[in-house]
Amino acid sequence: MSRDSVRYGRVPKRTRERMEETRVAQSENDQSIRDMESKELAIYDLTLTVTQAHHVNCDYTDMRTRGLVKKPAIFSLNDFQSEGGGPDSVEHQKIVMWQHFATFLTPSIQRIVEFAKKIPGFSELTQDDQLRLIKNGFFEVWIMHAAKLTGPAENTITFYDGSYITRQQIELMFDYEFVLALFNFVTSINSLDLNDSEIGLFSSVILLTSERVGIYDHKAIDHIQERLIEALKVQITKPPPR
Repeated sequence: MSRDSVRYGRVPKRTRERMEETRVAQSENDQSIRDMESKELAIYDLTLTVTQAHHVNCDYTDMRTRGLVKKPAIFSLNDFQSEGGGPDSVEHQKIVMWQHFATFLTPSIQRIVEFAKKIPGFSELTQDDQLRLIKNGFFEVWIMHAAKLTGPAENTITFYDGSYITRQQIELMFDYEFVLALFNFVTSINSLDLNDSEIGLFSSVILLTSERVGIYDHKAIDHIQERLIEALKVQITKPPPR
């Protein structure tokens, strides 16, 4: 192509087409970069929001459990023996155990409710779906939080104040298969060695599970959970700080 052709705009058609293709490709590449940056920013904001909500509303964060002294819960199986023993004594123990268990668990219920409200998109769901998600997911989230206070050789579950109940006491309230699954879950969670941010995201994924009884808007819940899972994957695969 001659210098005069450039000067007077006489650029061959094929050359102009190549130049246009290059310009379009560059534009598409720039847009892809902007889209990627926007997506990364959205994931960062989601992670930050959920992490902050977890730190504010969880009694089992590293900061709150640092230096925690463990102690047996105030109740003992021997304390609840009714006169004469027999079947009635076992049932009596079970009732009293449930009462004490509920007392220790109650503070965590409100904290998990407040945590759920801070998950982006949760408050936009129907009231009925919000209630069902919390009702059906609460215990799983609580066990996940409490798991970090259970050592590999321990057969106990520890509450936020350091009080713990033994596997024998738990088996009095639940059947054997459930207790076995519970401690297997605790072992699996602890093997992942998650930090507070990852536990917060994992907790939100558990809460936003649409396969709960009575759920209405499965699509909306799945959409929120997919974003949370993506954020969790990014967080887990991040290289550790040097």
